[in-house]
Amino acid sequence: MKTYIPEPEVSGAKKWFVVDAAGQVLGRLASKVATVLMGKNKAIYTAHVDVGDYVIVVNASKVRVTGAKATDKIYYRHSGFPGGIKARTFTEQMKRDSTKVIRLAVRNMLPKSILGRGRLSKLKVYAGDEHPHDAQMPEPMTLGGKW
Repeated sequence: MKTYIPEPEVSGAKKWFVVDAAGQVLGRLASKVATVLMGKNKAIYTAHVDVGDYVIVVNASKVRVTGAKATDKIYYRHSGFPGGIKARTFTEQMKRDSTKVIRLAVRNMLPKSILGRGRLSKLKVYAGDEHPHDAQMPEPMTLGGKW
């Protein structure tokens, strides 16, 4: 029996999913979204071929974290100059740009390669409940149990 490897034309029919992040825990949401972006929820998953689907995350400003992460979780960035490190807590980052919180959580769960960066471009995150992707007819994705 030969190993099945999907061709890019076969995996070309990409679905669109929409996820409501209101009240969801950040890490659990990000792991489910990363799984769909990579295509691990499909039977034809192959690590070196992009078989994942598009994911739209709405209500990013209503995502939550557990425990003391709201004050203890720190987002760092660096200007590239000596002493140029800056830091923000989770609460400060949510007030400033809540979409970046979800994007960073999903990015850190994807492979650190060209393929991972390509998969991240299939993630669309919006702070409110409106999105401009109605023409793609996204299906709602539930996060509980098997999906």
